[in-house]
Amino acid sequence: MQEDFQIVGLQNNDSQKRFKQIIDWFETLTQETLGQVGSIYSVDTHFRDPFNHITGLELVTKVYQHMFDTLETPRFVITNSVVQDMQAFISWDFIFKIRGHSMLIQGCTHMVLNPEGRIAVHRDYWDVAEELYEKIPVLGSLMRLLKRKFAMSH
Repeated sequence: MQEDFQIVGLQNNDSQKRFKQIIDWFETLTQETLGQVGSIYSVDTHFRDPFNHITGLELVTKVYQHMFDTLETPRFVITNSVVQDMQAFISWDFIFKIRGHSMLIQGCTHMVLNPEGRIAVHRDYWDVAEELYEKIPVLGSLMRLLKRKFAMSH
């Protein structure tokens, strides 16, 4: 039997507004606005993407700083969001250049807010093989070969 649970903190309308603020921050994120990360993430936030599994605001800040240090003109375009109480799924396009080559990664993020309205859980979902590895010249050929090998024929 499933127990009833109660969401403590922001009311539904408030969480809608808060996620709108968070989305706006992501879409306008620059090296200059990175200093606002403490108003977006909780001090003890849990962050996970295909390359990082970390805890804490300081490490999350380093992830974004690394993004700005290694990529040219990185930016997020939010394509969709579904908000329910204190959590949201947000679909996005991550657009950047690396060594002059334009790249696009499509993915989504599951976010959970703490009672103060800051991100307590941030989990990114995206296909590293398709979105990144297949676009690397030598590795991409191997990945596409493996994809064809394991794909169902129809």
